Amino acid sequence: MEKKERPPVYYSEYLQLDKILNAQLPESSKEGIKADDEMLFVIIHQTYELWFKQILFELNVIRDVFKQTNIPNNSPDIYNSVHRIKRICKILEVAVMQMSIMETMTPLDFLDFRDLLRPASGFQSIQFKIIEATLGLGYGQRHGQNYYISQLNQQDIDRVKEAEAQESLLVLINKWLERMPYASAPFVTADFWREYRNAYEGTLQEAEKINLTAFDKLFIDETNYPAERRFSITANRNALFIMLYRDYPLLHLPYELISSLLEIDEGLSMWRHRHIHMVQRTIGKRVGTGGSTGAEYLRAAADTHIIFKEMAELTSFLLPRHALPALPEQLVKNLGYN
Repeated sequence: MEKKERPPVYYSEYLQLDKILNAQLPESSKEGIKADDEMLFVIIHQTYELWFKQILFELNVIRDVFKQTNIPNNSPDIYNSVHRIKRICKILEVAVMQMSIMETMTPLDFLDFRDLLRPASGFQSIQFKIIEATLGLGYGQRHGQNYYISQLNQQDIDRVKEAEAQESLLVLINKWLERMPYASAPFVTADFWREYRNAYEGTLQEAEKINLTAFDKLFIDETNYPAERRFSITANRNALFIMLYRDYPLLHLPYELISSLLEIDEGLSMWRHRHIHMVQRTIGKRVGTGGSTGAEYLRAAADTHIIFKEMAELTSFLLPRHALPALPEQLVKNLGYN
């Protein structure tokens, strides 16, 4: 069959530049007010929204991977997921750096047009809320729940609720960790975790002894496992096992995955805190254009909106390599490329 010739692709048409470059409509221009920095303000926020769209695209690809009932060890899926998570982290780095461009706008420059924006606010970024929900930030973990959707129109409220109703990446990662067999019978028995507990206890300083009680709740005593935790006791054990024995070939990528998820939290935290400093510098103690308490609200959200904090806490229970319990010979073979 003769190949149909495709029409030529033209740069500006491919990128839809007529739409993008004509999408900046400063409010000050509509009012006949001279506020030259509003163009920068608009472009910066439009750029953020484009990056948020890319983050959501990457997250949906990753979620499709982890929605599978089984991910073979020899498939490219885990590598692909790690690669995309690291891309998200790089985008977040750019988002933080982009604040420095915004900071070239002085407080007086912002006041030239700030009142014209009310009640619009970055808090109304529906894509950012969907990113948080897609990653796994549940409504119960949100700061200022009464304010959370109060500034959104009904269409965006519906979009947020739809996102929250989907299986988040956190939920899917929990299911994936639960399926990993190496940290439980027949590969290792309960004796392994008791041996590990004893070795761990021997490394604790007096001020750290309370960690042993936490260790028992999170890894030993299934009947007292905290109901509020989002990762199960099985997922906890497997995640810690991956962290401890990451040097074995079969655990390289699972460890990279866990580490990359923690990098996402770090990137989001850095973005939020950079935002806090910018807001303090620009509007001081004034309320946000959307009616929030400004920097105070952002600080409280930054302290509470840590999505994978349960996984980050597992580092409290690590042992140095020389103190790790020896693994059964068959398990060592299974974790290598033999």
